[in-house]
Amino acid sequence: MTSPRGAYINNPDVFYYLVFGSMLFFSAIIGIIFAISGVHKSHKDYLMAGRTLHCGPVALSLTASFMSAVTVLGTPAEIYRFGTSFVLFAVAYMLMVTISAEVFVPVFYRLGISSTYEILYTGIVIYSPSLALNQVTGFQLWGSVAATGVVCIFYCTLGGLKAVIWTDVFQFLLMIMGFLSIIIRTMVIKGGLGPILDDARHGRRISVIDFNPSPLQRHTFWTIIIGGTFTWLGIYGVNQAQVQRYLACKSQHHAKLSLYINLVGLWITLFSATMCGLSMYSVYKDCDPWSAGFVKAPDQLMPYLVLEILGDFPGIPGLFVAGTYSGTLSTVSSSINALAAVTIEDIIKPNFTLSERGLSWASISMSKFALCLGMAAIASVMGALLQAALSIFGILGGPLLGIFSLGILLPFANAKGAFSGLLCGIVITLWVGIGSQKYPPSIHRTLPLSLTTKNCPKLNVSVVTQLATILPPSPSPRYVQHFLQEYWYSLSYLYFSALGTIVTFTVGSIISLVTGKIFKSRTKLTAFVVFLN
Repeated sequence: MTSPRGAYINNPDVFYYLVFGSMLFFSAIIGIIFAISGVHKSHKDYLMAGRTLHCGPVALSLTASFMSAVTVLGTPAEIYRFGTSFVLFAVAYMLMVTISAEVFVPVFYRLGISSTYEILYTGIVIYSPSLALNQVTGFQLWGSVAATGVVCIFYCTLGGLKAVIWTDVFQFLLMIMGFLSIIIRTMVIKGGLGPILDDARHGRRISVIDFNPSPLQRHTFWTIIIGGTFTWLGIYGVNQAQVQRYLACKSQHHAKLSLYINLVGLWITLFSATMCGLSMYSVYKDCDPWSAGFVKAPDQLMPYLVLEILGDFPGIPGLFVAGTYSGTLSTVSSSINALAAVTIEDIIKPNFTLSERGLSWASISMSKFALCLGMAAIASVMGALLQAALSIFGILGGPLLGIFSLGILLPFANAKGAFSGLLCGIVITLWVGIGSQKYPPSIHRTLPLSLTTKNCPKLNVSVVTQLATILPPSPSPRYVQHFLQEYWYSLSYLYFSALGTIVTFTVGSIISLVTGKIFKSRTKLTAFVVFLN
């Protein structure tokens, strides 16, 4: 397949393989180095890095873990299609980091708290860079999915959490270099930053802040600030892959400081991805590759753009794919390590008597690789990567945030209330989440911006026709479904986490009051939370 400007897809040069292979090689070397240094002495050294880490590398690891390939591929496509309203997440990140550092870190620093939705998210981030590899190199899609898991397991198995942390640092730098290569090259093509911003303004990509209070609009000031804060709080506040990094810090002060430094990393990543989205629009404002059929999905636009503008530079396409793949390696390795920690602490240690070395080797076997591949298959049918990832964070992360908040904030909470609240929260969020997948919100809720193919070579498609093509047709629901589809299933995906948290917390509070005495001991609640984990 060729691009409209003559860039050849699926024809990488030797420099591509050299750059990409170097990334894999250095990731593996880091694992080998820490294996030699003795991380297998005890399961604490292997899973918790001996609680000796400083805030700097932990901060970059926090940023890399959940920015991942979903950010590299999904955020620029989001900006390209919907404009810069997504940048408001910078405020949501700030609120989330402050709450996590000042509320959750002091409580969790001495506890091994875990979460349950690593596996499905891991499936998404395994699948997403495979799209890039498939688009740019012609590698078999599921072959690259399997390769991702194998590489991650290799250095996780050898080096434990220390290897995960330091490979995250290396991979974060690669992600940013990939972004910068696109931004700089586009500025050279367009003659500077000014023309890129002018194109964005004329194409209405520089979004005016929408203060519409409706929770049904996909992105407004309120959905991003409120919903985004709840969504990311479920990740940074109670997620095992993140909390495990706090526990690995040498002190609570370093744990808090790592979060605040991580905030800068989140802002840098968000700004870089936004500029890539605007650069993409500047290049394709008169010929949208997705609408023209040159790519099959919006999430393939970034690797397509790389081939378009950087294909003549030896090795640079490999740098982008290496950066994308690095994001996935970071997230998957974090999840593998976190899942191992949960299994060891909550299943093996309470039921089996093993030596420290035995626990270390048991940790190595807890990869969950086959299950992650199964989740990758589910991810392949979930639509746009960015929205799919954040939806999962909300659907399962919200109820978990609610139950932990219940235990922390209410002294009278008990196990019955926690179980009832969690059950109700999960049922409600699954209901709205699955319904929104089956009945996507209508166009006036999502408000995608116009795209055109008017200047695409060998095409003669009018703007009106093209808009009819790119916008999904409005469904014709039965009367019984109309209310659910137009209102309940149209709830902004960013509110899934807030909905789950509120339902879980409210139901849990009421049931705890009804079934227990106020200020009753929370021993049963603590046991229930440990059981869940």
